[in-house]
This record gives sequence, C-alpha cells and structure tokens, in this order.
Amino acid sequence: MEPVMSPRSHPLLPFAAALMGVGFLSAMDAFMKEAALLIGAYTATVMRAFIGAGLIAPLWLARRPAMPTRAVWKLHLVRGVVSAFMALTFFYAITKLPLAEAIALSFIAPLIALYLASALLGETISRAAIGASVLGFAGTLVIVGGRIGQGEFDRDAMLGTAMLFVSALLYSYNFIVIRRQAQVAGPLEIATFHSGIGGVVLLTLAPVLWETPRAEALVPLMVAGALTVAGSLSIAWAYARAEASALVPTEYSGFVWAAIFGWAFFREPVTWPTLAGTALIVTGCWLAARAPRAAAAATA
Repeated sequence: MEPVMSPRSHPLLPFAAALMGVGFLSAMDAFMKEAALLIGAYTATVMRAFIGAGLIAPLWLARRPAMPTRAVWKLHLVRGVVSAFMALTFFYAITKLPLAEAIALSFIAPLIALYLASALLGETISRAAIGASVLGFAGTLVIVGGRIGQGEFDRDAMLGTAMLFVSALLYSYNFIVIRRQAQVAGPLEIATFHSGIGGVVLLTLAPVLWETPRAEALVPLMVAGALTVAGSLSIAWAYARAEASALVPTEYSGFVWAAIFGWAFFREPVTWPTLAGTALIVTGCWLAARAPRAAAAATA
C-alpha cells in the first residue's frame, strides 16, 4: 500500500498558500490606494509598515526566538531596504493608475529578474529569455499605447508609469533575495523584519514627505496592515517549501484580483489594451520560466 500523504506535506499546499498570499496582498493594494489618496502615498506606506510590524512582532517574540545571525541580518536588511522603496513607488503609482493596469505593468518584474540574475549571478540569458523579454516589452507598449490612444496619458499617468517601472525593478531584485531569505528564517521572523526595517528606512524621509494622517485613513490602513502580514506569512511559508520557479506564476492571479478590487472599490474599468498587454507580458514570463525546465529535461 502507498503511504497516505499528510495534509502538511501535500505538494499543492505551497501553491495554494502562495495563491492565497497574492489574494491578500491584492486586497491590501486596494485598501492602500484608498489610504494613499487620503493622506499621500508616503505617509500611508510608513504607517502600513509599522502597523504590520506591530501586529506580527508580538507573535514572533512570543516564541522566544533566537536572534538572527549576522548573515541572516544582512538578508533582512537588504530585503527591508529594497521592499521599502519598492512599496513606496508602487503605492504612489496606484494613486495615478487603475489597479489592474498597475498590476499588469508590474508583471515585467520576472523578465527584469532574468537580466539581474545574469548581471549578479552570472547566469546565461537564453534565446527564449530574450524572446520572452521582447513579448513583455511589447505588452507594456500595448498598455501604454492604449492610454495614449485614448488621450489619457497625461502627466499623472506618466509619473505613475515611471514609478511602476522603478517598483518592478526593485521587485525583480526581491525575487533573488526572498528565496535565500526563506531558507534561513521562519515566516514570522521574515514578516517582522520585512515590515519593521522597511518602516524605519522610510522614516528617514519624514522631514520632507510626511503628511498629518486623517482619521478616515486609519481603518483602511489597519486593514492593509493586517492583510500585509497575512500575505507575507503565506508567501514566506510557500517559498520555504517549493522552488521559486514553481510559485512565481501565482503572481499573475494578482491581475484578476486587482481587476475585481479596482472595480469594487473605485469603479475602475479594465480596457482591452490592458487585457491584451497583460496577455503578452504573462506569455513572455511563462516562456522565460519554461525554457530552463525544458533545457534541464533535455539534458537529463
């Protein structure tokens, strides 16, 4: 008889956890957009970070954990700094762009990660990866071109798109860090340092960017903080139990969630250019992820 697989070891659990984490974070984006429109992207981002740290740190400390080693501290610091500015630029972008459109443009991050892996890790960029990048770039042009064609690519849209690309660049580096981080630290520790370090880093800009919070922004910020913790825990748990290449495709479910939340919260329509561009970008990402697996199978 074959052994019965326990629920904790089921191979689909990491995939389900990553999918659930993306859902939590997509809902968080909607609440953060609401808060950022009320008190500015910077103040909302800082407050979300500290709310998240305040929610998760007691759970981590209650387990009486050992303090991170110097090497693990370095990973926490790197990801905290990267995530801080990744979040700030993204939340600024979604105050200027519809949620679904912003998420669609952010999908170029895995393609950027290919070139970062080449530059930082010395990995070879295959022809398939280059072709995938061309598809991703074409998808981006379709989305931006759709806005231009409708006469909606104004200064705000231009700023939002520019900040989105900065955020995607930082997020692509995050892909490289998160897998290593998840192998040496637990989800509670990762979520605590992710929020805490990000908040402290951004706080250094307070003399220039801080705006006095308004009371009506507190509820969406509290919900966003809780969803950030839930999403971070889910994704950290998943990445500690499965290869990143297997889990990255779950990121693309974010477009569906963003379209739903964008319409429900802000009545944002999803345009045909956005759908077409998303299809091209996701296809490019799928081809880029598929190429290494096909090569490995051919040499096995």
